[in-house]
Amino acid sequence: MGWEFWTRRMDEEELVENEVHEECSSSSRAASMNGNSPIKLVDPLEDPLLGVGTYEDFNTIDWVREKSRDRDRHREITKKSRQSTMALLHSISDAFSGWLLMLLIGLMSGALAGGIDISAHWMTDLKGGVCLIGFWFNHEHCCWTSNETTFQERDQCPQWQSWAELITGTSEGAFAYIVNYLMYIFWALLFSFLAVALVRAFAPYACGSGIPEIKTILSGFIIRGYLGKWTLIIKTITLVLAVSSGLSLGKEGPLVHVACCCANILCHLFTKYRKNEAKRREVLSAAAAVGVSVAFGAPIGGVLFSLEEVSYYFPLKTLWRSFFAALVAAFTLRSINPFGNSRLVLFYVEFHAPWHLVELAPFILLGIFGGLWGALFIKANIAWCRRRKTTRLGHYPVMEVLVVAALTALLAFPNSYTRMSGGELISELFNDCSLLDSSQLCGYKQPTNTSETGVGNALGDRPADKGLYTALWQLALALVFKMTITVITFGMKVPSGLFIPSMAVGAIAGRLLGVGMEQLAYYNHDWLIFKGWCTPGADCITPGLYAMVGAAACLGGVTRMTVSLVVIMFELTGGLEYIVPLMAATMTSKWVADAFGREGIYEAHIRLNGYPFLEPKEEFQHSSLAVDVMRPRRGDPALAVLTQDGMTVEEVETLVESTHFSGFPVVVSQESQRLVGFVFRRDLLISIDNARKRQDGIVGASRVVFTEHAPAQDPDAPPPLRLRGIMDLSPFTVTDHTPMDITVDIFRKLGLRQCLVTHNGRLLGIITKKDILKHMAQIANRDPDSILFN
Repeated sequence: MGWEFWTRRMDEEELVENEVHEECSSSSRAASMNGNSPIKLVDPLEDPLLGVGTYEDFNTIDWVREKSRDRDRHREITKKSRQSTMALLHSISDAFSGWLLMLLIGLMSGALAGGIDISAHWMTDLKGGVCLIGFWFNHEHCCWTSNETTFQERDQCPQWQSWAELITGTSEGAFAYIVNYLMYIFWALLFSFLAVALVRAFAPYACGSGIPEIKTILSGFIIRGYLGKWTLIIKTITLVLAVSSGLSLGKEGPLVHVACCCANILCHLFTKYRKNEAKRREVLSAAAAVGVSVAFGAPIGGVLFSLEEVSYYFPLKTLWRSFFAALVAAFTLRSINPFGNSRLVLFYVEFHAPWHLVELAPFILLGIFGGLWGALFIKANIAWCRRRKTTRLGHYPVMEVLVVAALTALLAFPNSYTRMSGGELISELFNDCSLLDSSQLCGYKQPTNTSETGVGNALGDRPADKGLYTALWQLALALVFKMTITVITFGMKVPSGLFIPSMAVGAIAGRLLGVGMEQLAYYNHDWLIFKGWCTPGADCITPGLYAMVGAAACLGGVTRMTVSLVVIMFELTGGLEYIVPLMAATMTSKWVADAFGREGIYEAHIRLNGYPFLEPKEEFQHSSLAVDVMRPRRGDPALAVLTQDGMTVEEVETLVESTHFSGFPVVVSQESQRLVGFVFRRDLLISIDNARKRQDGIVGASRVVFTEHAPAQDPDAPPPLRLRGIMDLSPFTVTDHTPMDITVDIFRKLGLRQCLVTHNGRLLGIITKKDILKHMAQIANRDPDSILFN
């Protein structure tokens, strides 16, 4: 954060120096003119000023103004393109710049995601041991070239040694186990400490998932530095460290933040996107799609995720560009091949048996479990995060991360299913047992003759053996552990995603249910529900499919995603024929979770942090009117306004300094209160400051004029300051009797930051986005003062 601040400060100082240099030059030119010449009036409309039309930190952009400026710019380029060849080439390059930017975002995000995947895999394996032929090899790569591995112990090779083998010379016995245990805890603590220390020292915005803040930024809010270069660098490094530490978190959510940081930085290469906040948000929407594309290897799911979950404004043009950027990112990731399997998908599955209609009942049961878990998780996690904010716990983020990391490592190591990374665990649970599988989850009694085998390499349903029962007990303990530890892990001051932990919980529950169904079918194949489709020795039930459906159900319950989640799941696994079970479970989980509260985890965190986000999915059902919400209320001081030609510079400056409003309505006079326009505070201050420096004769007594023609005044009076160019001549207005549900719809669909309330053309008050959010909080019996940036 410190570096980000100083870098930005130096950039601002450089801009100010350039501005002062230009001002000095213009002043010297004015001084060289004949004294009898008419004084030049500075009009911001004809002579644009640096800083006018920009926004301060923690403010909302004016979507209407930004879109209008872009249309004007486009018209100007089109008009000039007919006049010369150079202008035509400029017009073509301007049209092509959006696609070029998408290409660069895709390449940069794909390359970073590949690097993060490879580094996280290596550092995760480093907790268990080291490769003797090259410490930079992870466990799998180290044993690839070895000729001394057996099929039963394919992970064991002489080239890879555990820490116990390196330190004590043996991998057997209690002492070796303790050495491995202690080294596992040591690396977990080291990685988590480095992650939280780097975040705290250099980029506090690099913590968490980033999706709640990105949703808020895409709705028009400005958080300077959140998508800056220091945030990108620190988030990339600490994401690898946090995932490798073994904490119950994923890298998928933070990769969306990383991709948006790449997009924001690359936007500065193109004037069209650098100078227009609305255009930049179109690019950030596409970048969110890129983030999911590289996180899961799911380009189509990424586009739908951006459309369904994070984007506020998503025109058709952005859809095409998102698709192209996601394609480039997926291609880049595939070229890097971080998983070493020549596949883009994270968890490739190949189930041999089709699902049966009867199985929809357990799939829906998994949907109910996912919905209940999602609702419980959101309430528990928000309660814990609120406790962190309001108690002394929030003052010790480093200590909190170290305690949680130590607790996680201490409890995770004895259980092989919690010791492995989230990705490995899900991959193991999705796996369909074949004849040659050595996994504990495939610990069935072996068939006595070949007639009991199923199709190809797959096996028919078999009775469970001791190895499977042991695995089921370990999975049941892993389920309780994951459900508990994820609640306190998500929201800590390290990069933390929620996709993988949520999917792991669902996959464990699904696998347990799947094995239960499989054994039920094996021992009771003559029951009515199994008759006709499940014969003895047939491969009826696929436990891996239940794990896949359970993962989708739990992730859907937590995030409330539907369409994009189903597409991500079938892209993620390659299981195209299992769309109906996925759809049934996902929809059920959403319905069940919505019964306990309509907010997903990201919306809940937005509300907890007090971000000014107007949820587009939420219905406004109260019968209040605009006059009930506007300010000033009865008993409040009168609304602060400017008059079109009746105030001096000194009076305007006094008004601005005595208030904290972001803008001021302009009226004909204090008596008539007839509305003329609206002017932003920042634009007003910049224009007055520039006029004092660049225009001769501007003093405190100079009249501020918002009319087209300056009014007549005494010959001895100082020249007027014309500010019509910075005024919005068509501010949005509603009457005092406009229903609030219509007003809220106007704010959502047009992205307004304020709306003026009139009665018969006479100004009565103003409604801002924050006023609407406070009013909605009051209706929901929440604290209205929580709608602030905390």
